[in-house]
Amino acid sequence: MTSVAQILNSKPNQSVYTITASESVYDAIKLMAEKQIGALIVTDGDSIAGIITERDYARKVVLLDRSSKATPVRGIMTQTVRFVRPDQSSEECMALMTTHRMRHLPVLDQERLVGMISIGDLVKNIIEEQEFTIKQLEHYITGEHA
Repeated sequence: MTSVAQILNSKPNQSVYTITASESVYDAIKLMAEKQIGALIVTDGDSIAGIITERDYARKVVLLDRSSKATPVRGIMTQTVRFVRPDQSSEECMALMTTHRMRHLPVLDQERLVGMISIGDLVKNIIEEQEFTIKQLEHYITGEHA
C-alpha cells in the first residue's frame, strides 16, 4: 500500500497554495488558473478556515449569477475541511473522496499543512501500481528476472 507521504514525494510540485477568506473569488480562480490546480486552502492567520474549489466557483458563483470580483472567498468556500495524514494509505484517501464526493484532500502533519492530494494523484498512483504488478507477473510467467 502506498502512503500519502509517498504520493506527496512523487509529485513534481509539492507546493500548497493558499488564499485568505477576505480575498475575492476572482483572485482565487486566477491563482488556480496560474498554478493549474483545482483547489486552494483558505487560511485565517496560521489556521485553515476552509477550502475553495473550481466546483464551488461553478455552483456558487456562475450558476447564481454572482460577481467573482465582488464576492469574497468566505462567501463560497467549504468550511468543513476533511484532511488526511502522511501515514494514511492511498486506499483510505480514495474511500474518503468517494464517500464525501470530493476531489482534493489537504495533508496535515502535526496540525501543519504539508501538502494536497488530488483524485488525479491517486489515479496516477493506482495506474503505476498496476503497471508494476503486470510487469512482475510477466517476468514470473516468462521466467525472466527483473
